[in-house]
Amino acid sequence: MSLRLVFMGSPEFALPSLQALSDHYNVVGVVTQPDRPSGRGRIITSPPIKTLALELGIPLIQPERLREPSAVQQLRTWSPDLIAVAAFGQILRKEVLELPQFGCVNVHASLLPRWRGAAPIQAAILNGDEQTGITIMQMDRGLDTGLILSQLPVPILPGDTTGSLSQRLSQVGAELLVKTLPAYVDGSLKPIPQEDARATHAPQLKKEDGCLDFNQPAVDLARRVRAFNPWPGAFMVWKDQVLKIHRAHPVAAPASTPGKVAVHQGLPAVGTSSGLLVLDEVQPAGKKNLPGKAFLQGARDWR
Repeated sequence: MSLRLVFMGSPEFALPSLQALSDHYNVVGVVTQPDRPSGRGRIITSPPIKTLALELGIPLIQPERLREPSAVQQLRTWSPDLIAVAAFGQILRKEVLELPQFGCVNVHASLLPRWRGAAPIQAAILNGDEQTGITIMQMDRGLDTGLILSQLPVPILPGDTTGSLSQRLSQVGAELLVKTLPAYVDGSLKPIPQEDARATHAPQLKKEDGCLDFNQPAVDLARRVRAFNPWPGAFMVWKDQVLKIHRAHPVAAPASTPGKVAVHQGLPAVGTSSGLLVLDEVQPAGKKNLPGKAFLQGARDWR
């Protein structure tokens, strides 16, 4: 059958899913977030999905809230058989969930019920998980509580940041989505309920979450640096200035003092409750990214 699909998504994570759907199905409309100010210059920037939708010639809307009557009316006009969602960033109300014949299907970046919520990739890295994955789920009114249609595990590599892991997961998600939909639509795929007792939650992150607390172990802080790259970004305050930390690794160091700066094998380091956090790449306030050694050359008072 020829499915009429509407796609909802916003960031780069959603791009492969929209591209894959447009290659296989009739995508009649796209819903994405409004253009917003971005960067230091606060330049009005379109979400990545808008750019791709325009390239593909797919009609789109950018409602501030999906509950706006005009947005709901447009969805009815498009008359989708199914709505596919990937990192849209808004809750879908009952009237939207029940609009398509085959409901709404979501590409979620974890192996549900682990890491329900807004930041599953960051949560997996923060907690030292060895693997995460993609879940294709049938959406309901709960927060990532719907029936599971398919899952595929993805290993977390030792050097993975949220940026690198997100890129891999987005490709896996797109492939799994188009592979899952035919069996879901023809009824041969039997959805599986989630085990709520095993659920963990990944709440939305805030900018201030990036401030490193050196009373934590260096191993945990190194994970935090990876999890918060590229956003919200890990940082510390040194000489009353924000020092962004883009890459770091832990080393064992007896009797390290939390928060005390040091030098380890020619690299800047900071004491923690257990070991040293060695700073491999940093960004001083108002300057570009620097390797740790280059930063030390210009920071003679780092001791």
